[in-house]
Amino acid sequence: HKPTYEDMRKSLEAMKAHCLNNGVTDISMPRIGCGLDRLDWNKVSAILEEVFEGTDINITVYTL
Repeated sequence: HKPTYEDMRKSLEAMKAHCLNNGVTDISMPRIGCGLDRLDWNKVSAILEEVFEGTDINITVYTL
């Protein structure tokens, strides 16, 4: 099954909670969900910004 944007949001919310509970301040990742899962990066990027807004967590996204 391919993820939906709602699945992506739920996963990122869980990641944010983990980071906040464990003192994680930096995350590095590829353009998650945008390769084989074919989600649109503009939408995923907007979800990332919304979920992590108001936190001190720095996110670096790498393009391979």
